[in-house]
Amino acid sequence: MRAGWLLFMTPLALASCQSEKSPSQLGQPARGFEPPVITNPESPVEYPTDLFEQQVEGVVLLRLYVTASGTLVPDSTRIEESSGFPELDSAALRSVDQLQFAPARRNGIPVATAFVQPVHFRHPELTAQGENQ
Repeated sequence: MRAGWLLFMTPLALASCQSEKSPSQLGQPARGFEPPVITNPESPVEYPTDLFEQQVEGVVLLRLYVTASGTLVPDSTRIEESSGFPELDSAALRSVDQLQFAPARRNGIPVATAFVQPVHFRHPELTAQGENQ
């Protein structure tokens, strides 16, 4: 399996942020709210070898829950939106126990929160081709 050919994007905070509309409705976190931040120096997600060789790309959206101390609660993990490829979805789920986070903060104070974490599987050859066009 190949590692490192994907990107983690900024988590999308969910309804645990206090606002008149949920952040998912607004498309952004509530004022004074900072979502959890991944602290892994390298991605623990491994690109399935057969899909890598076929240059299959996709995005898996994981719904995660991180405590105020930054501990990920693995039992709370769900696939919010499938990539359409079960092997990519499974690879994203397998990495969850290795993910490390700094907690979310509301007005500078660590808080527990649920959020959506995109996991992007991007093939380097396709990415390079797209940059040259």
